[in-house]
Amino acid sequence: MKNPTFSIIAPIFNEFENIPELYPRVMEVMEQTGEPWELILVDDGSTDGSTDGIRELAESDERVRPVIFARNFGHQIAVTAGIDYSRGDAVVIIDADLQDPPEVILDLIAKWREGYEVVYAVREERAGESWFKKTTASLFYRFIYRITDVDIPLDTGDFRLMDKKVVAVMKQMREKHRFLRGMSAWVGYKQIGVNYRRKPRFAGETKYPLKKMIKLALNAVTSFSYFPLQLATFIGFIAAGLSVIAIPVVAILRLTTGTALLGQATTIIIVLFLGGVQLISLGIIGEYIGRIYDEAKGRPLYIVAESPQDPENAG
Repeated sequence: MKNPTFSIIAPIFNEFENIPELYPRVMEVMEQTGEPWELILVDDGSTDGSTDGIRELAESDERVRPVIFARNFGHQIAVTAGIDYSRGDAVVIIDADLQDPPEVILDLIAKWREGYEVVYAVREERAGESWFKKTTASLFYRFIYRITDVDIPLDTGDFRLMDKKVVAVMKQMREKHRFLRGMSAWVGYKQIGVNYRRKPRFAGETKYPLKKMIKLALNAVTSFSYFPLQLATFIGFIAAGLSVIAIPVVAILRLTTGTALLGQATTIIIVLFLGGVQLISLGIIGEYIGRIYDEAKGRPLYIVAESPQDPENAG
């Protein structure tokens, strides 16, 4: 089979009900391009039968290329593996739950053919999601936009198309704690957004509960900003400044009243405040040091149990 023009990457984690719908919809869309394509399904340690479903599709259609992980490594790592195994001139990342409609891929391809190297999908509407998730997501994107030096587009997920030039750079970026939408923005090149309406999940439950969303947010902040470290320093200066002001104030009150600020309650409050500032600062520093430690260990990003081939930089 000749190398495809387009590579479609879909990470799979317990999406057994969605795979039979994902494949025909992607196939119907890609057949309209008139170009060769491949669908890379990365199984991220599924336990619901998704693995067998992927194998069956691969046996019936050689354009479906399964990458089966030895265990669960996480969504961002699964997408990374798909990028590593991709062979297309353009690579499209899409979720398997069909919240990102495959039909939008044609709009992404149209912009790529106009000369854009990164075409990201912008969520103008998010159907089927709670008010809490919509609000926190909106706040998060705007917070990241303000504190980072990289212009990460607002209201975008991983649903995007990347030219092979961008993919080649992404394959060289092997950090453990990954925020792919930020990484593709950091790479640069000519980028543009395409608006679309996000749909409800076709079936199953979300694989990004609050805990995972917080982890992704931490990865985003620590990967692209020193703001938390700067904030800890700022709070430290404020605490130190308050203590410098408090010393003469306490001295004057003691000299003039003789009874002001007596007792242990005030001391305990001050100690607890300063101790809290110190612990928060240590926690922030610890987050960055922990990430440095993970990078220093040099472990592979993922371990593949089954794959159609072993790319040079896989793992």
